[in-house]
Amino acid sequence: MTATTDKELASVVIRFAGDSGDGMQLTGTQFTNATALHGNDLATFPDFPAEIRAPLGTLAGVSGFQIHFGSTKINTPGDQSDVLVAMNVAALKVNIKSLKKGGVIIANTDGFDAKNMRLANVPEDKNPLTDGSLSEYDLKTIDVTKITRAALADSGLTTKEIDRCKNMFVLGLVYWMYHRPMENTLNFIKSKFSKNEAVMNANLKVLNAGWNYGETTEMFANRYTVAAAKMEPGVYRGIMGNQAAAAFGGHLAITGSSGPGIALKGEAIGLATMLELPLVIVNVQRAGPSTGMPTKTEQADLMQAMFGRNGECPVVVLAAQSPSDCFTLAFEACKIALEHMIPVFFLSDGYIANGAEPWKFPNTASLPDIQVHFAAAREAGDEPFMPYLRDEKLSRPWAVPGTKGLEHRIGGLEKQNITGNISYDAANHELMTQIRQEKVDKVADFISDQTIDTGEESGDLLILGWGGTYGALKTATSILIEEGYKVSHAHVRYINPFPKNLGDLLKRFKKVVVPELNNGQLVKILRDKYFVDAIPYNKIQGQPFMSNEVVAKIKQILD
Repeated sequence: MTATTDKELASVVIRFAGDSGDGMQLTGTQFTNATALHGNDLATFPDFPAEIRAPLGTLAGVSGFQIHFGSTKINTPGDQSDVLVAMNVAALKVNIKSLKKGGVIIANTDGFDAKNMRLANVPEDKNPLTDGSLSEYDLKTIDVTKITRAALADSGLTTKEIDRCKNMFVLGLVYWMYHRPMENTLNFIKSKFSKNEAVMNANLKVLNAGWNYGETTEMFANRYTVAAAKMEPGVYRGIMGNQAAAAFGGHLAITGSSGPGIALKGEAIGLATMLELPLVIVNVQRAGPSTGMPTKTEQADLMQAMFGRNGECPVVVLAAQSPSDCFTLAFEACKIALEHMIPVFFLSDGYIANGAEPWKFPNTASLPDIQVHFAAAREAGDEPFMPYLRDEKLSRPWAVPGTKGLEHRIGGLEKQNITGNISYDAANHELMTQIRQEKVDKVADFISDQTIDTGEESGDLLILGWGGTYGALKTATSILIEEGYKVSHAHVRYINPFPKNLGDLLKRFKKVVVPELNNGQLVKILRDKYFVDAIPYNKIQGQPFMSNEVVAKIKQILD
């Protein structure tokens, strides 16, 4: 038997792809958890169709999961993959364009039969496994279905149940290739299928069969080692953006939706603005309009968050930049909402929400205090309660319903300044409108200044981003700097109001480029506020930016 050689790599990108029913998301998630336990830094990109049961074998039904892990800092799930696991011909056809030349293809030959070729619109005489079209890649063909069925021939399970275990074979094989620990997945299977011993044993057996296949076959000349990353000491877990933003206990909570849901709740958000009550609204942006492409990412709800209500109705708008940043910024959103008595939009997106990265558990004592002051009860003879009497932040007092002596009017009709009584006075309406805007603007006094994330404080070009574009822009900027370009990258997390120094920062660069997954929304706001001739760079494909795309665009602008 040919000896297997161990090779050490700094980083690897793997993409698992197959039908929605092939379990690629579960496979990717388990590999992610094992990789996190191994100590690597990582970033993931789940990419799946909107349909609950997408058409099997078709291009539209392909579900993918990409993970980039390494011994160095990882900012993105990777532009191109080193390894592509393709469970059928559709998965290969959709994803081959993002595989590096010379990359490894692990193909399930059962997914390349006549039926699958027809469903993927590939002529039968053009089977990519045999027609030579994959000669630039390291092709490994395995009949995963046949091996899985043989391993479970005596399991008592139906063929349909057996075929559901195919993803465990692939997972075991890739675990072997990259020296990943399997204990976490073994425990997961035992826990998940504890009430169905036959299914539990089948998945355990196939997972080990995948590992043993790699160990005994002569197909793989190399195994790969990726050392643990040097990270700040502490307790870490892999976390997705949605997990990081959600409230799992205690009294503090937020409400989450996406663009269509936010549209339906516009009047309620206006009421919260009128009543000046603390409210945090999470908008996990996805490709629209209407239902659009609901599992694909986009940044097209910024204008909706800024202006998508009737009347003059300003709210605070924040935008997280990564999965782990969702925790930090959700906490900040709650702090602003409570201390300033104001609605706050927290913008996430599909890429951040479903992607994962390591997150260091915070020390509770290190989290900033949230100062909440409730209005005190009133006794007979006390001064009457004035619901719109304000403090230095222009925040009105918070009256807990039912507190003695704090009765006051609520509702959507305009409030009289100080008293909160209904008012149709023209001058009062203008005054209250201006106060509500000033209240939002005043938040800028309590947030941090804008900083340069990568690069110098001035130069030829500033890449200014927001939201989930962070990793791609940071990586692209580092590449450009290494090539001698005088570029920098800044990422805006506070959008309404902007940090007080943002305007001065923009003036220190000859050009400002704003990459966005929309048709140019932040760039319009920047032009309006700072009169800066910012250059839009837009992508509206339901897919995140690749760092090499950004590098090419910036070179085009500069050269």
